[in-house]
This record gives sequence, structure tokens and C-alpha cells, in this order.
Amino acid sequence: MKKNICVVGAGKWGKNHIKTLFDLNALGAVVDKNKDTLNLISKKFPDCELYSTLDDNIIKKYDGFVIATEPAFHFELAKKVILGSKPLLVEKPLTLNYESSKTLCEMSNEMNVNLMVGHVLLFHPAFKKMKDLLINGEIGEIQYIYSNRLNMGKFRNNENVFWSFAPHDIALLNYFFECSPSDVNSNGIDILQKGIHDTSITTFDYNGKKMAHIFVSWLHPFKEHRFVIIGSKGMLHFEDSLNNRPLLFYNNKAEFINKVPNPLKGEVRKIDYDNEQPLENELKYFISNLDKKIEISSGEDGLEVIKILEKASANLTPRLS
Repeated sequence: MKKNICVVGAGKWGKNHIKTLFDLNALGAVVDKNKDTLNLISKKFPDCELYSTLDDNIIKKYDGFVIATEPAFHFELAKKVILGSKPLLVEKPLTLNYESSKTLCEMSNEMNVNLMVGHVLLFHPAFKKMKDLLINGEIGEIQYIYSNRLNMGKFRNNENVFWSFAPHDIALLNYFFECSPSDVNSNGIDILQKGIHDTSITTFDYNGKKMAHIFVSWLHPFKEHRFVIIGSKGMLHFEDSLNNRPLLFYNNKAEFINKVPNPLKGEVRKIDYDNEQPLENELKYFISNLDKKIEISSGEDGLEVIKILEKASANLTPRLS
């Protein structure tokens, strides 16, 4: 049965949702306050219903909702949809603070409404393949993970680079470690705008002598999206910023000789993974689970990401000039 999904917010990322839902034959409506934006959408998608505001009558008409506005509007819009008893996917971050995110999770549980958060990299075929390799024991036990998410711009004045870049990577760390960190520490610098950090390095400690770090910056000479998992039997490296987006397995490990660790380097092997679009995978999952339990990127998962974001940000204080 065809599902009609309403997208609230037709900005840069909202347009991606609109196009993907259209391709999936699931686009029902778009809500956006900008009349020029709605006019453009009407030309591209003439069968799509268009609204300038979200109200109770609109909520009744559709099977599910995607909230893709600026994060400052997520809470009030998501609250409306939940009170209307309709499932929803809220783009990351769920909200801009832990308390409001917790309220949405509690409301969705009370109303028995499915709440999902748009941590789209959890649906990226390369990361799904890395998870399969880990489950199958290819790299042994995880020892260390790191992510570099670096670029020149886009600068923001309403959130720091950690809130802008790191939510996806935090979700990935929780996905691979299958738990939350026992401790989080962050350090950074606010060069361009006081109190809004351009660069930060955040470390995560996990039980069992495991560790991770996330390095993010929007003041960097080149784009780099690098994700590395170090295991006891091998290592995985995914480079999302390169054209061919390679996923590599390094058969490297440490071998003890006379109680002294020595590097044992093996072959480097390219790992094939499915050629799928993460957003398409995410929206397919959302549509197929409108009335089923959300197992991947649930509201509670999004809430845990907000908790970690807040804890790390508490360490980020403006530098004295």
C-alpha cells in the first residue's frame, strides 16, 4: 500500500528528502514558509500538496512526517506531530538540548508513536559492511576507533563545529561499540567567532580499555571524511571524501616476541560493498517501520547522542585572547 509522507522544511537537506521520497513514490506533501521555495517544488513535483504552516488538519492527512527544518524548530514541530499520533523522522540533532529531546522521547512513548532520528550514516552501505565484518570476527575485538571530519566551511553562527559535524560520528561510535562511553573529554578553539568553536578534538573512553576520538574542523585546507577501526586481528579504513569511497582492510596486528610487541603487517585488501544511497536506505526503513518498533536510530538513540554532545560541549570554553 502506498504511503504518503509529509516533509516539513524544504531547505538544502529537506530537498534531498523530498526528491528521495518522490523516487520512492511516497511523497505526499511539503510544508515550508518560503513561498518561492514552494513554487519551485510545485513545478518539479506537481502532484505534491503544499502548505506554508503545519496544523492539526494536515497532520491527520498523512502517514508519516519528516522534520527537516533548522534544529531550533525541531522540538515544537515534532511535538505537534507526536500529539497528532503520527510517526516521524526528525533530522539530526533531535533538538538542541537534552531536556527537550528527553521530553519528545517520553511523549512518543506515552502516545505510542514511532520517533526516529536522521543519523543517515547508520544506513550507509560501507558502515553496514564494516559492522558485518566486525560481527563475523574479521578484525577481532575493537580496540580503538577514530573519525576525522574536516572541511573549509560551511561556517555557522548558531552552533559550533562539534554540534554541526560530530552527531553522525557519535551515532557511529555507539553503533560499533554497542554502548555509550564511560567518559568524554573535549578540547578546541574558537578562532573566528568567540564561543563558537571552529575545531575540536574529543576523546571517548569505553569500558574494557577501549577508546575513540573525533576530530572535527571547518577551518581546514581540504575535505577529509576518514573513519578507522582498529581491531585485535585487523584494521578497517573508510574514506568517504574520495571519489571512489574506498573501504580497506589492513591485515595488521601486534605480535609479542619475548614479551615485546612487534608490528606484523599483512596485505591491504579492498572490501566491496553495495552501491546504495544512505538516505534512500534510511527512508525505506522509516516507511517500512511506520507501525513497527524502530531498532536503528530511534528517539532514544538520538537522545543519547544529545547527551554526549552536551557533555563534550561543557569542556569547550572560549579561549582567552
